[in-house]
Amino acid sequence: MSYLESLRVFVRVSDLGSITSGGRDLRLTPAVASKRIKELEARLGVRLFNRTTRKLTQTEIGRDFYDHARRVIMALEDAEAAVSGLSGRVRGTIRLTAPLGLGQRIIAPLALDFARAYPDIQLNLRLSDRRVDILEDQIDMAFILGNLQDSSLKQRKIMDAPRVLAASPEYIARRGMPQSPEALKAHDCLLLRYPRSPEYFWTLQTPDGGLRLDLTGPLDCDDAGVLVDWALAGAGIVNRPRLELAPHLASGALVEVLADTPPQPAVFACLYPHRRQQDPKIRLFADYMVRHAREALLRASKSA
Repeated sequence: MSYLESLRVFVRVSDLGSITSGGRDLRLTPAVASKRIKELEARLGVRLFNRTTRKLTQTEIGRDFYDHARRVIMALEDAEAAVSGLSGRVRGTIRLTAPLGLGQRIIAPLALDFARAYPDIQLNLRLSDRRVDILEDQIDMAFILGNLQDSSLKQRKIMDAPRVLAASPEYIARRGMPQSPEALKAHDCLLLRYPRSPEYFWTLQTPDGGLRLDLTGPLDCDDAGVLVDWALAGAGIVNRPRLELAPHLASGALVEVLADTPPQPAVFACLYPHRRQQDPKIRLFADYMVRHAREALLRASKSA
């Protein structure tokens, strides 16, 4: 078993590029994770990583070994899932990811309820507004607000999530209220930007259909929470799911912009690899989240 655990550590360290990150992902200290790697190298009689004080990279042998080790771990997980389904005892670890706002307000509270109801299942939740590669990062399930056309992933739609444009009263007093979608081009739009970002443009709903607007602004960030903070500070107009802005809209800290032509709603969905849909713990968690997340999202969208 220690050899298999060392393989698990090697694969996660390779995926994340850091002994500390790989160990943390498996709930191990850096010292224990490092020990596992050294034990594996000693058993194989080869060096799997080149180490410097700043960087950890795989050796050529390490890269070749990784492909085999990853297949072994995936096969073991599939075997454990099959046994779990036959035994009726669902257990194991589920690696999750979600956008920050959605994760904090919806996914994290529901994950806590699930963990209390099913103590044999460990949840590993990572929150980030950056797009993740589910297959490359070995994520078991990802929650998204958006659209993803990828045949290699199973998608379960939860509901459409309305989006809203909003700005502070101070900004509106200074710059004026936009009277048409095209008027946004003369305003300071706060953009969520990162590599492969889906929001280099905004698409608004109009009587004639969707209107795509390529916008610019003085500020952009890869953290949606920062964009909301900037909007609250009067820096510009933000485009976010209503659930994230509902408390600020209710308090008057933000006001809705172009309410008659709002942004197109985002799809709130969970995604997971097709091979994982037969895993009892994945099916159980997906069913639980789809059942409860809609109600939670509706509550959050209306919350004060």
